[in-house]
Amino acid sequence: MRPAGEGPQVSDKDIKITTDTEDTPGGKASPDPQDLQSSVFHSIKFFVLCHSLLQLAQLMISGYLKSSISTVEKRFGLSSQTSGLLVAFNEVGNTALIVFVSYFGSRAHRPRLIGCGAVLVALAGLLMSLPHFISEPYRYDHTSHEDLPQDSEASLCLPMTSNPAPASVNGTCSSYAEAQHLTVVGIMFMAQTLLGVGAVPIQPFGISYIDDFAHNSNSPLYLGILFAVTMLGPGLAYGLGGLMLRLYVDIDRMPEGGISLTSKDPRWVGAWWLGFLISAGTVALAAIPYFFFPREMPKEKHEICFHTRIWSIIASSASKGEGSSSEKSPEEYPEKKNGLPQFATDLTVVQFIKVFPRVLLRTLRHSIFLLVVLSQVCMLSTVAGLATFLPKFLERQFSITASYANLLIGCLTIPAAIVGIVVGGVLVKRFHLGPMRCVALCLLGALLGLFFSLPLFFIGCPTHQIAGITPEPGAQSGSGLFPGCSESCACPPDDFNPVCDPRTRVEYITPCHAGCVRRVVQESLDKKSTVFYTNCSCVEESGSVVASSCESACSSLVLPFVLLISMSATLASVTHTPSFMLILRGVKKEDKTLAVGIQFMLQRILAWMPSPVIHGSAIDTTCVYWAQSCGRQAVCRYYDHDLLRTRFIGLQFFFKTGALACFALILVILRQQGKEARTKTAMDSCDPEQQQLESGLEKKLEISKM
Repeated sequence: MRPAGEGPQVSDKDIKITTDTEDTPGGKASPDPQDLQSSVFHSIKFFVLCHSLLQLAQLMISGYLKSSISTVEKRFGLSSQTSGLLVAFNEVGNTALIVFVSYFGSRAHRPRLIGCGAVLVALAGLLMSLPHFISEPYRYDHTSHEDLPQDSEASLCLPMTSNPAPASVNGTCSSYAEAQHLTVVGIMFMAQTLLGVGAVPIQPFGISYIDDFAHNSNSPLYLGILFAVTMLGPGLAYGLGGLMLRLYVDIDRMPEGGISLTSKDPRWVGAWWLGFLISAGTVALAAIPYFFFPREMPKEKHEICFHTRIWSIIASSASKGEGSSSEKSPEEYPEKKNGLPQFATDLTVVQFIKVFPRVLLRTLRHSIFLLVVLSQVCMLSTVAGLATFLPKFLERQFSITASYANLLIGCLTIPAAIVGIVVGGVLVKRFHLGPMRCVALCLLGALLGLFFSLPLFFIGCPTHQIAGITPEPGAQSGSGLFPGCSESCACPPDDFNPVCDPRTRVEYITPCHAGCVRRVVQESLDKKSTVFYTNCSCVEESGSVVASSCESACSSLVLPFVLLISMSATLASVTHTPSFMLILRGVKKEDKTLAVGIQFMLQRILAWMPSPVIHGSAIDTTCVYWAQSCGRQAVCRYYDHDLLRTRFIGLQFFFKTGALACFALILVILRQQGKEARTKTAMDSCDPEQQQLESGLEKKLEISKM
């Protein structure tokens, strides 16, 4: 016999253990909090905080390359097609391992897997900055003699006899510089692949871990906080790029006497590598706590008294806009075990390989699913193209600095897209939209987004008048590359030191191509020096030019352009959540989990991978003057602005039109299915009366026979 006071205590403990067993994934009893040492690492709230910071840093490092893509091109002589392929390699590593990591992840220590993935991401960031340290200091005038100061006599018009033979330069170039170029490019491609591999376990396992051990009522709040903080990552990436590109690339090894460039000079290269170091350090610090979290922690018992409605809406609608690992809220996966799809834990590897093709074919034969995925592929193709090349487009089209272009995107375009995603989720939740209304909302958002894209074709700046490159009015199309007035000068073929005639607003590639023989430096009262080149044979009247590129007369149009493109991005982003709901409600219940995985796989393969390459190739076709490096085509110096705007915006318009067409076809199919369902229901409602009539006639026949 026990004392009377001890009975209820034992009973309460038994009830508590039973409750824990039911709430814990897999049916195992959760450890009693009294048996665990009091630690912050056994708090799911602290895990939410750590994971929010980690995903923020991971998205910042994966988006930073897009903010500095034009700077990397100038520094290492890359074409836009090559830089687009470099961005796409992030998705190659991610797509190749996502299925296997998801399969084996349920049997491993999820926090440690997340920590290992974060370490790989940090190493990838360090690897991306390595080319800066193994390369020679950046020289913006192609002079090979160390005793000649940069921007000095090297660009002046010198007699033909005093110029060294270009063959010797090409000979030294082909042996060392070309090998270094291939090494640098190979390192960056390897770093991007490693970045994609490291990002695979971070978000899916973090979401499943939170959903497993958080209170059921608190899970939407935690996931809402997670997604809200995570969505700030791309904006911070562009903001960080805007700050870093204001610094000179060789800030750690500045030449004696400094440099004469400013950030407005087209030869300016910012400290692109410094942002990777900062981002990698942030990811490395955020990865440390994951090696101290337990494999399983006690199930949270208390509900937070907080208005969780808006957080639940964000959790179910928001997702990151980059091409790295992207999964949805666990609420959208009806069948889970340990936070992963049910089929992944129940099937062996061989069984999974056998089942996957059959389910894939059955899912792809579903017309609604296929059309929704195609519409999302079209939308994400516009996102991938804009995220990769919009900073470069603004920089070249409106003659603004790379820093200013990144700040505009980070402060206007990225927040506008986030607002559109959240608004789409709010509308679906608030009005309980069914499939027909979800398609109508998608159709409206795509149509309005397309409408706001039309004025973008007409907002831009004309191409600079460049002597010898852009044809002058009335000139013959077969004229030489450079004007004939500088034929007596020994101008280096690969030199680039632009000067401008302020009266005619004609730009020359170098002072040599303007026929200038003298360099003059004037200092103003505020101690700012201005460089002039005088005695220029190609310049009339004054005979002098200013050492800078000609300023654009329409740079003020960049703000209306960005506002329009941000409005278009907001309206297009409204379609994100309702289109996802069409997939959840359109496929069979047993195929729903795998259909979501197939959806993300197709998005990566058909949108995030090819779109940057397609946009980069289209940009390259608008180049009118390529720089030459070691006899090969390097970075583009000048673009045809009208052609660049038409083709870049035209690609965006094409993909948005494709999404609009897909949504229209979905609406037609759903209406047809609705008519067939109503017809079938009407026929079913008439069947009882027909059965009664038929049975009555049979009875009458039997009676008459009798």
